[in-house]
Amino acid sequence: MARPMQVSRHWRHFREKYRLIGSKCENGHVHFPKRSICPVCGSRNIEEIELSGKGKVLSWTIVRNPPSGFEYYKPYPLALIELEEGITVLAQLTDVDPEEIDFGMEVEVVTKKIREFEEDGIILYGYKFRPPIK
Repeated sequence: MARPMQVSRHWRHFREKYRLIGSKCENGHVHFPKRSICPVCGSRNIEEIELSGKGKVLSWTIVRNPPSGFEYYKPYPLALIELEEGITVLAQLTDVDPEEIDFGMEVEVVTKKIREFEEDGIILYGYKFRPPIK
């Protein structure tokens, strides 16, 4: 099993783990994760933006044979989600019955446990998506 990142690197990327931090160039191209140079137009005039975290399911699959460290969650849904800003992200769906997942289903970002390193006692958190709470 891969080891968690060093403490200094962890704190440098703290915001990105709990929020969807992207970038937007002067020409309006939005990217996630954030970039220092726009891959579309080559602009270096980039501003950091926080994405809405709201989107719709484009496609999904059920992972029944997960990679090492994710056995606890199996089976789990993994989805392509199109955010309001037009960005597509791949993320785990949570708090939803796999039978209820459908194309175009609205979802929102939520911070959840990603995995646990039992030998070190370290718990990694990150973003997943769930249907909006009403």
